Amino acid sequence: MSQPMPQPDESQQQSTPPLPQHNLQQPQQSGTPQQPQLQQPEPQPQRNWWFVAHRRFALIGAALTVMMVFWLGLNFLATGALHQFFGANAPAWAFLLASSGPLYVVAMPLSMLIFRLVPAIKTRQYSMKSNEFIQLLIMCVPVMYAGSFIGNILSAVMTDGQATNRLTGLMAENDWWMNALFIGILAPIFEEWICRKEIISRTRRYGEKTAIVFSSLAFALFHMNLFQFFYAFGLGLILGYVYTRTSKLRYTIAIHMLINLNGSVLAPMLLRLVDPKLLSGQMSQSEIMRMTESGNSVGLEIFGFYSMAMFALIIAGVVLLVRWFKQRRWEFYPAPEELPAGLKVRTAYANPGVIVYILLTVGLTVWMLFV
Repeated sequence: MSQPMPQPDESQQQSTPPLPQHNLQQPQQSGTPQQPQLQQPEPQPQRNWWFVAHRRFALIGAALTVMMVFWLGLNFLATGALHQFFGANAPAWAFLLASSGPLYVVAMPLSMLIFRLVPAIKTRQYSMKSNEFIQLLIMCVPVMYAGSFIGNILSAVMTDGQATNRLTGLMAENDWWMNALFIGILAPIFEEWICRKEIISRTRRYGEKTAIVFSSLAFALFHMNLFQFFYAFGLGLILGYVYTRTSKLRYTIAIHMLINLNGSVLAPMLLRLVDPKLLSGQMSQSEIMRMTESGNSVGLEIFGFYSMAMFALIIAGVVLLVRWFKQRRWEFYPAPEELPAGLKVRTAYANPGVIVYILLTVGLTVWMLFV
């Protein structure tokens, strides 16, 4: 059934493109189980449709900016208070709490006051088959390593090799349970809530691909870390696709948790078995060679098996990515207010809210490289 759409008045016809007409997709009885069922939107008042879309993306950008400002401001105050009370001897868990607490308890809830000004589109929820979930999880592995490689190279080039990944240092200093709690469990829950559920649910009416790319960019910039930017963006694309096809946050949280637990708990734990200095980056190449030749290689062998397993997953992930593209298994469906190709970037990114968010996070990302 063709959806009625408001048309611009005569005074605006020369400056504003007409609203595209699209059919709402209804799942067929024998069709794919991942196809969303979009509810018929309420009739819109006679106002310019493009300015409504532009304003909604600006509000989402404003919500993200408010979240970042409150998070960074409260983090600064909380960290300063820790230094006042404990000096340089503050426990690591306290610094993690000072960083994550303001974000999860204050900044993200405050951003919802603005997020809620943008209506979310309701879709039917679908379950994902276990084999499809596993394939998508495996595809995340080469995306993660490729993105990490690009981030490492670019960071080294921009700083003449002086920059260090602060996340790696943080994980090396913390106990495994702190990494598991803050990085492996809490971060995926709250980040998926904001970056997938809140953003995609409010932007998918303008196109599924537009919503996925927008949420991925917001997710990548949120980390304010060039080492993480590219693999966070790549993972965000897959996580956004999973959420768009299922409308269930449990799947994206599960994938996010498994990836974070591998990087923050399992890999550091295995590196510590080899030598704690290897985790902190203090072991030279010559020391690694001497340790290998000395026969003290139990931990090294375990880490070797882990490395081979990850390499196998990289190969499997690449094969699955190629196969999915060849078989056209990536499914996207028309949205009720799909933006024309020429208006997608202009609408989603060329607005005050998103511009401020991008400038703020990019500026902080570059600054973090040199501090």
